[in-house]
Amino acid sequence: MSFHLPILPILIPLLGGLLMLLPPFIGVERYQYRRVATLVLTLMQVACGIWLMATVSQNGALVYAVGNWQPPFGIILYADLLSSMLITLTSFLGLGITLYSFAGTDREGKYYHPLIQFQLLGISGAFLTNDLFNLFVFFEVLLIASYALMVHGGGKQKTQANVHYVILNLIGSSLFLIALGTLYATTGTLNMADMSLRIAELEPSQAVIAQVGGSLLLIVFGLKAAMLPLHFWLPQTYEAAIAPVAALFAIMTKVGVYCIFRVFTVIFGDTAGDLAGMAEPWVWVFAILTVAAGSVGALASPNLRMLNSNLIIVSVGTLLIAFALRTPEATAAGLYYLVHSTLISASLFLIADMIGEQRGKALDRFVKARKVKQQAAFGILFFVAALGIAGLPPFSGFLGKLMILQSATGAAEKFWVWGFILISSLITIVALSRAGTTLFWRYPENSDPSDSKDASKWQVSAAALLLLASPAMVLLGGYVIQYTTAAAEQLHNVPYLIETLNLREGAQ
Repeated sequence: MSFHLPILPILIPLLGGLLMLLPPFIGVERYQYRRVATLVLTLMQVACGIWLMATVSQNGALVYAVGNWQPPFGIILYADLLSSMLITLTSFLGLGITLYSFAGTDREGKYYHPLIQFQLLGISGAFLTNDLFNLFVFFEVLLIASYALMVHGGGKQKTQANVHYVILNLIGSSLFLIALGTLYATTGTLNMADMSLRIAELEPSQAVIAQVGGSLLLIVFGLKAAMLPLHFWLPQTYEAAIAPVAALFAIMTKVGVYCIFRVFTVIFGDTAGDLAGMAEPWVWVFAILTVAAGSVGALASPNLRMLNSNLIIVSVGTLLIAFALRTPEATAAGLYYLVHSTLISASLFLIADMIGEQRGKALDRFVKARKVKQQAAFGILFFVAALGIAGLPPFSGFLGKLMILQSATGAAEKFWVWGFILISSLITIVALSRAGTTLFWRYPENSDPSDSKDASKWQVSAAALLLLASPAMVLLGGYVIQYTTAAAEQLHNVPYLIETLNLREGAQ
């Protein structure tokens, strides 16, 4: 079974999603069956992710050739420490949003649970594939599922945001295909490891064309990651989606960031000859500007969900800074921060939804409104999330940002990295302080919250489950940092990838 382990994170949601489209699960009265099925599926995916991490840690990276077509010609799944960690993160996030939706969100559409599975399928496939064309395929799978999930529950705001989201991603997909055609024309392969062997041997005229293809990939991945100036779609899209969908989308930007780490370390990394580090100068500039744009957006946010969306942009900029440093130490710090920011951002979307349900028509807007009924419970959840996302001790955000700061060694690097990350953290504290005081302390004197409905136990438990990851990452910090360090070293060790895939220089 361990031989087929790399394909299980794809097969489980694929087969599970298809089965839930069959008559025994379709129908208004069948929602309980869908809930049981999706809970079993997500638990299986969590178990599979943990199993994959343990196996890769003990035995090294796993290679799975679909149909037994060997690299570089076949569809290759490559499960290393990095992809295994992200598979586990994805499945754990899927479990959290699944539990939250049991409060009633899933009943607003009978295809909600199958769509969640197809979304998890696309995300998991993007993390596992070692082929640029199949990366494009899995991008389309996760995007198609996200288009349908965006309009779950209906409404003008969702439809309008979805139209912009679809059009923008169709443009991105077109650029992706052009980039693939350009790179295939120059290198004769789309396998990442094989391309890393051939990219350094290109003639100068072909290297220029390959550089154009690599630049197009940077644009595509920057669009997915919400890197400035391609970030403008994110706040409105995430605000419009229902809470569990927005929480799941918290990992969508990380798919783009992961692709930048993977492609521009393996293909255009230190072994790429004249094209080595081609993305670094651009990423440096856009990373700093992304942090600045997200910080300004956080101060100007009119509600908690918009604030959280802008803070996701800040986290993307922070991760891109870690990439631009181009060292295994910075990559390890970025991977730790990636896990932290994904779970904290997802939990804050759920908290914002619960608060909004008890404030009447004002929802989570920063205005005086009805008093929150469950102030103590929601206050604790919000406080923990705020400390974590701002990067204050003793939570994982502090440790993640500290690691990134320490990975900057040069004087110029320290100036830009320390300056922008610390200033953005201060702005985050100010924005979240304003949000907390408004949501919990500003209400009419005669406000009576007794007629508000208590949050479901499913909702509170789901938000708490995701939040617990932050202190857990601190308590188990030694093990987590050891893992991310090993994952970063493995990512930067391109010869290890080539050896694992049994490729040799000049292989045809």
